[in-house]
Amino acid sequence: MSNITVDTLLENGVHFGHRASRWNPKMKRYIHGKRNSIHIIDLEATVRGLVRAGGFLQGAVAEGGKVLWVGTKRSAKEAVRSTARRTKQPFVTERWLGGTLTNFRTIRSRLSRLQEIEDMEASGILAALKKKEQARIRNERKKLMKNLEGIRDLTSLPACLVVVDPKSEHIAVAEANKMQIPVLAILDTDCDPDTVDVAIPGNDDAMRSVQTLLDMLAVGVDEGMKVWAVVEAEQARAAEAAKAEQEQRREQERQRRQVTDEWQRRLREDADGTPVGEAPAADAPKADAPAADAPKADAPAADAPKADAPAADAPQAEAAPKADAKAKKAKKAPKAKKAPKAAATKSDDTKSDA
Repeated sequence: MSNITVDTLLENGVHFGHRASRWNPKMKRYIHGKRNSIHIIDLEATVRGLVRAGGFLQGAVAEGGKVLWVGTKRSAKEAVRSTARRTKQPFVTERWLGGTLTNFRTIRSRLSRLQEIEDMEASGILAALKKKEQARIRNERKKLMKNLEGIRDLTSLPACLVVVDPKSEHIAVAEANKMQIPVLAILDTDCDPDTVDVAIPGNDDAMRSVQTLLDMLAVGVDEGMKVWAVVEAEQARAAEAAKAEQEQRREQERQRRQVTDEWQRRLREDADGTPVGEAPAADAPKADAPAADAPKADAPAADAPKADAPAADAPQAEAAPKADAKAKKAKKAPKAKKAPKAAATKSDDTKSDA
């Protein structure tokens, strides 16, 4: 901000204010005098305001915040748009939509709709629709682009607002105050400085004056972006280091698991009695499989008993007497009744007594 001089401001007509009949008494402390019924702005107050605003913008951008540039006046549109695009910040140069800050979720939904329409057009879905439907969707896209083009990349509320003529942008200033967002404003002698946080008195009707003031404010934004670029680089390196450390921990954990699995495998093999690196004993007979097939060569010897088939009938002949013996034992089974013997004994005793 060292390039701010009173001579530069004086050459670009920043000192001209409104007619004395339209002034706001609250701007008295920023007015140097009056000439031909026109107020003359105190450029020293303008320099002080620019220095304060530049330092504030640098700090806000250095912390990763966004600066929303607002100017819908005809004399400020082009200057606001060019400055915002040069600093890669969001801007509003057409109509301030009510609720842009207080109802930011709805605004984001409309931006999602704009992205959806562009995707339809890129994929060829829009060309497959009827002509009337295509015209309706293209008109919707045109309207969204007109009002929301500058804030497409604004994913969250901005860190601060830079407003040209807060009297014309009173809705934006009111929403920022409600959301407790700082407001830095370039205001003329007909504005209320109490509604903004940092007042920069100056001519907000001349294009040269507005462009000069915005260029000086953009210097603070550029310096803040340099600081933020360094911070981003450090964060990226820290993230890479954290990722590498995490990968190293995963590799160590994998190696630990591998060692544990190997140790458990050796314990199981020792418990089973199988030496490490040798095949289990159950697989040993597979190597002797040809020996098991050896009896197949002696198959004719196994057939020899077939010639002695009559000898095989001898056991059947011996089995017949055994069957007859069993039958005789079965016939003698009724003799087990001892009651009749007892009766016969009693009769014999009676005969002997007689």
